[in-house]
Amino acid sequence: MDGKFIQDSHKTLADLLWRLNYISDVKGEKNWGGIDEIHKDIQQIQNYFFDIPDEKLIESILVLEHRVKLVEDRVYETLKPLDFVRITRSPQRFTTIDILENVYDSYTELGGEADCNVDPAIVAARATISRKIKGKTYRHQVMVIGHEKGSGEEYRNGGSAKPWGNEKALRFMKVAEREGIPVHSFIFTPGAFPIEDYPGAAQQIARNIFEMCKLSVPIVSFISEGGSGGAEAIGVSDIRLMASYGYYSVISPEGAAAIEGKIREGQKVPHELVEMCANSLNITADKNLKLGTIDRIVEEPRLGARKENFEFYKRLRFEMISATDEIILRTKNLKLFRSYILEMNEKREKGLPDDFDIQINWDLSDWESRKLLNLRSKKYRDIGSKFFTEKKGGLINAFKIFKDRATEGYYGIKYGLIRPNQRNIQRVIDDVAEEGSVILKTVAGKALTSIEKPVPHKESKAEEKSVFLSDWEGYFSPLVNEDGAVTCPNAQKYGCVDQWIPDLYGEFSGVCPTCGHHFPLEYHWYIKNLFDKGSIHEFNGNLSSINTLGFPGIDDKLNKAFKDTGLRSSMITFDATVEGIKVIVVMSVSDFRNGTVGACEGEKFVRACDRANVSRRPLLAYIHTTGGIRIHEGTVGVAQMPKCTMAVREYIDNGGLYIVVYDNNSFAGPVASFLGCSPYQFAIRSSKIGFAGPRVIRETTGQDIPPHYHGAKNALKRGHIQGIWDRRQFRKNLYDALITMGGPNLYYK
Repeated sequence: MDGKFIQDSHKTLADLLWRLNYISDVKGEKNWGGIDEIHKDIQQIQNYFFDIPDEKLIESILVLEHRVKLVEDRVYETLKPLDFVRITRSPQRFTTIDILENVYDSYTELGGEADCNVDPAIVAARATISRKIKGKTYRHQVMVIGHEKGSGEEYRNGGSAKPWGNEKALRFMKVAEREGIPVHSFIFTPGAFPIEDYPGAAQQIARNIFEMCKLSVPIVSFISEGGSGGAEAIGVSDIRLMASYGYYSVISPEGAAAIEGKIREGQKVPHELVEMCANSLNITADKNLKLGTIDRIVEEPRLGARKENFEFYKRLRFEMISATDEIILRTKNLKLFRSYILEMNEKREKGLPDDFDIQINWDLSDWESRKLLNLRSKKYRDIGSKFFTEKKGGLINAFKIFKDRATEGYYGIKYGLIRPNQRNIQRVIDDVAEEGSVILKTVAGKALTSIEKPVPHKESKAEEKSVFLSDWEGYFSPLVNEDGAVTCPNAQKYGCVDQWIPDLYGEFSGVCPTCGHHFPLEYHWYIKNLFDKGSIHEFNGNLSSINTLGFPGIDDKLNKAFKDTGLRSSMITFDATVEGIKVIVVMSVSDFRNGTVGACEGEKFVRACDRANVSRRPLLAYIHTTGGIRIHEGTVGVAQMPKCTMAVREYIDNGGLYIVVYDNNSFAGPVASFLGCSPYQFAIRSSKIGFAGPRVIRETTGQDIPPHYHGAKNALKRGHIQGIWDRRQFRKNLYDALITMGGPNLYYK
């Protein structure tokens, strides 16, 4: 045997073993399709390699190659959604570091080396990517942000970013914005690392989404493995690409199966249930494209791209450049944009091009940046708009459109024209008044009063007397009708005496008079006691949740929730007043599907933001409970995180006052997005706030959490909220916040 023959034969045999191991990864079985026998035959040849005649060796290797290919064909023909999950988790899968080394011409990693890196699960790099036009090379500067689960996986947490990893990602995105270069993000994560250590898993994801909504440079994201909020932390983008063998989901199939099957901690989740959830969650690229949660699919080699698939890197490079071009051209000449898209689509159909025909400058003017942000806003506001029902007739719909436009015009004139002039006149009056011109001030002051009478600052009635002693008869919880006593959970620690139920839920407002522990109360209590009598007027009550993905059994559960609660979703939106101050309220209630958020709730929240924006009223989000994103709506539910954050970001940017008050249990996606981004977050005493529950934390980190880990006091210590409110003082505290917080754009300021 000559040296080259030996080397090639050894390499071929090693490659066959590599392919067999990959089959095991994909199918989740070591002996799927009888590959153990092929393994043994390959090892037999390797053991007796030099004793086998050349002709016999060549023949044996050819037979083995044929057998392996037959098994791969069977794998391809029997692929299921759960296999796609395993493909993304295979150690042979390409990673962000592989992309940096093969898609980009050069790069400099930012943030430290190895263990000194600020969370190695997130890679940030300043990179150069180039295109060729008629033999000439043109280079572009970009900022690359990505999850890294390989290249030393033992310290990268399998791509699960810790809070400070997402903070690092945001920091370098802001650097890209200052330098005017695009951001390319690569998503390889099963989900964020669920810890509350500062800056907090949920709160940092919320900050990332909040900032990315209005990051004034093009953003292209690519998904290989996209796990819920962990993916959204770096995934808000103008164009979202997805690998053809990737998966993008609201939750892992295993996690969904544990919830669906109500599997106790420590028990094994049935494989059939996991497979059912993988099928039902619509996690594959083709399903997500139909749902509208991604924009384009990047084709991979059969059974998925691996580290050595250099042709795939070439395609990914083409897709990242053309996607960035597309974003840029959207802000420029429409005719040029359309012709470029047609040209790129033709090239994709014919095969991968070697170069580009035109050079696109990736710099944006101020005007183009504004258009970029408007297009991004529209993109996210449109997501999920088909996945709820809205009862309305043609005439009713026409009247609603007319009313909305009339309202917008009215407030536009009132606050866009009259109010600024009123303030300018008032400034002149104040200046003249300082010089002693009392007569002029009196005359002009009366003229101004006729334009609009602002809400005067006054002491809240709730400051002087109990909320139950307000101007109308107080509302008591139905629990007052129960006979018996309740023991406070803090009785052993503080010596609390047992409370008679009618007293506890009546006079004491569900609060232990000894230690102040807050027992849960139904959301009706807050509606009746927090707002002025007769001031509540619901809007968007005609929107209804649906079974977005056709998930088995969900239609029955929704119908039961409709019947039991009288609600059509877990969110109630209404106008109200607090001591005469008009507010827009978003209330998330536990009664309907544990306060989970889907497309219907997202749409109601967005419309509430727009209503508050137009009327210049404060926006209050009272979270009676939220169990996170509704898993049965898949990535349509996940997309509500950036969709709602986009709407509330625009409201805040326009000078709105956004206050969030948590109660009972508030977890996961909503806290990690449109709730956690508020500058004013408060919690009712004894409530729990966090990213993931104790079971998820134990299963992910392998550690038990300390007592009261998610308690309001700990959230306050970590800086996740700005204060803790007593239920009995809720009305007073809210009134004080409305008076003292917020800028001059509010209607009463």
